[in-house]
Amino acid sequence: MNIRKRYKSHGEVHAGTLNDILFILLFFFLIISTLANPNVIKVNNPKGSKDTKTKQHIVVSIDKDQNVYIGQHKIDFNNLDSILKQEVNKNRSQVDTPSVVINADTISYYGQVFRIMQSAKRAGAKVVANVK
Repeated sequence: MNIRKRYKSHGEVHAGTLNDILFILLFFFLIISTLANPNVIKVNNPKGSKDTKTKQHIVVSIDKDQNVYIGQHKIDFNNLDSILKQEVNKNRSQVDTPSVVINADTISYYGQVFRIMQSAKRAGAKVVANVK
């Protein structure tokens, strides 16, 4: 007696469209790999919805010679806390929380920028640092 099957089913893979799919995937990954640059450090940049120039109530500037200015007036760095508190209190009558914008030169010391930020926070103002 012959128990074997007479008809064997052969497994087939229809590879007609496989070449097209692989070509599209290869093309996609080539494009994506040129867009992704591994040498770039991702940094979250702030995004503003309004013009920040209208919110600049007090502008503190540090130039390359480490001179500190509030507005156009040069001040002594040792008197920074008291003068900044006076300016914040003067602007508090117009706005609830005045903003202190710090414009610092790239050569200026970060310690001075941090001290201005701390003084502004103690005076009860918002701080925006802008290093040029």
